[in-house]
Amino acid sequence: MPKGYILAEVQVTDPAMFEAYRPLAAAAIAAFGGKYLVRGGATEMLEGGRTPARTVLLEFPSPERAMDWYKSAQYQEALAIRLKAATTEVFLLTGHEG
Repeated sequence: MPKGYILAEVQVTDPAMFEAYRPLAAAAIAAFGGKYLVRGGATEMLEGGRTPARTVLLEFPSPERAMDWYKSAQYQEALAIRLKAATTEVFLLTGHEG
């Protein structure tokens, strides 16, 4: 079964408000079987013309579960905060281990 991945490129515009988002998002991610694979850290551009300020990669048991999380009432509370605290591009990826 393919895994579901959420890739987010984040530009935080209100750090204090973003701090309120983080624990809410983490709880929602865990509730849907997700886990962080990458959260922040240095980004080095190898090809292309842009470098995101912050990158987050989440793994879920399936693409459907990733979408369930994203659309869940639990995450919507966190999302409302993130939309005020950051500019973000979010992608759903489908992939297989190995």
